[in-house]
Amino acid sequence: MSSELMNARKKLATVNTLLKQKKPMPAVQAVYDAVMAMLRSSLMKAEREEFQDLIDSAVHCLNSDKELRQVYPLIINYSHGSEKDLVGTLRELLQELQKNVSEEAHLMAEQMAQRKIDGLEKGQQLIDANKIDDAKKLFNKLIREFKNDTELRAEIADKFIKANLHQEALSYLEEALANDPNAIYLYNRIGIVLRKMKDFETAEKYYLKALELSNKDEYLYFNCGRLYYDWKKWDKMADAATKALQINPNFAEAEKMLNFANKKAGL
Repeated sequence: MSSELMNARKKLATVNTLLKQKKPMPAVQAVYDAVMAMLRSSLMKAEREEFQDLIDSAVHCLNSDKELRQVYPLIINYSHGSEKDLVGTLRELLQELQKNVSEEAHLMAEQMAQRKIDGLEKGQQLIDANKIDDAKKLFNKLIREFKNDTELRAEIADKFIKANLHQEALSYLEEALANDPNAIYLYNRIGIVLRKMKDFETAEKYYLKALELSNKDEYLYFNCGRLYYDWKKWDKMADAATKALQINPNFAEAEKMLNFANKKAGL
């Protein structure tokens, strides 16, 4: 017996176990693969009959599985010699299972998205009620559920920024940046928070890092200019405004910034 058929026999032997493990799709796929292997092979009569008995047993397991019946209520008919018909039925069953998986995945994604929305709203309510520690506990629980969601951390940080809770916002932004070190918008937001905290030197480092990653964003230069305004670094403020205008000559706010910086610098 060929190695392909030996492998097919092993697959058929796993069908009952896979069904007990609530894995109907791998179970059906195992039967499908085994039947296809049989159809591709030349078998002696005794070998064919033995293989057909194995398939018959596997099909019986499929028909007896309650979970599978919910997805595909029709009985899978099989008799020796009807392997090609069985292949068609199994292919149809696999399509139904895939459709079911897709629908379940879509429903799960919708439920997860709603949990995120609800969690953010409840957290905002706690912040509004000045229950900051409770808000942080709720947000941290949400983050544990969506551990790879960088944007979630940024959204949480924005809520603390609006509440002038800059240290809390910084903590979530730094977590988000660790999750996605190339997210330019996070460097920008951290720069804004640090500027409001009057940690100008550290804020400048974040802005410069962001500009290393993207030097074609006029708003990034403008925000950097805002830092230099608070820091009273007029030359650097003028330079940032100039670069913003080089990218977008119609940027009126950057032009006002440049004029202000030049006036302060005595130019």
